[in-house]
Amino acid sequence: MSARSMLKVRPMGIGDLPGVQLIERSSFSTPWPAHAYRQELEGNRLAHYLVATLDRAIVGYGGIWVMVDEAHITTFAVHPGFRRRGIGERLLLALLDLSIARQAREATLEVRLSNLAARRLYEKYGFRPVGIRPRYYSDDGEDALIMTTPPLLEGEMQGRIVELREMLDAGPSPSSTADASDIGEAMVPDDAAEAEGVLAETSEARS
Repeated sequence: MSARSMLKVRPMGIGDLPGVQLIERSSFSTPWPAHAYRQELEGNRLAHYLVATLDRAIVGYGGIWVMVDEAHITTFAVHPGFRRRGIGERLLLALLDLSIARQAREATLEVRLSNLAARRLYEKYGFRPVGIRPRYYSDDGEDALIMTTPPLLEGEMQGRIVELREMLDAGPSPSSTADASDIGEAMVPDDAAEAEGVLAETSEARS
């Protein structure tokens, strides 16, 4: 892959699911199965999912449910080989933009109490702790921290979004420097396998 590849964020499609699953399995102890994402894309009108790509490789993804005036970030992850390059921040900004476009008043999410890196990222983007969901994660019973933004269209949050976007735009663009073998299955295929099922438990974010 070219080191000059540019990051793009676009809506997730069925053909992206093999690449999404590769990142899902490497990021979460209780990954969602591919059929859960298929059901989300095909049957959940509240759901909106994005993928981040370099060339044709999927390097991150995230999603929201918009319920009345609240955008709930359901999942968010970046490929382990592409972390610490600003991809998570650009993807999170895109999710906030999507939330605003869908007329959400605020955004909210759950994150493991122990996931300090993700919590710092969310705090940077305006999320603040508002509560605890006891024993939320089924794999080990860890509590989840609930985090919510200020109103997305008010001055505090709008100013933060503008400032952080300008900082990202002024910095270097993420480039595709990992060996192709590190992300082989993340390449967008021409077709995706058939599957159906139900949504699994909400995952924590990894970026």
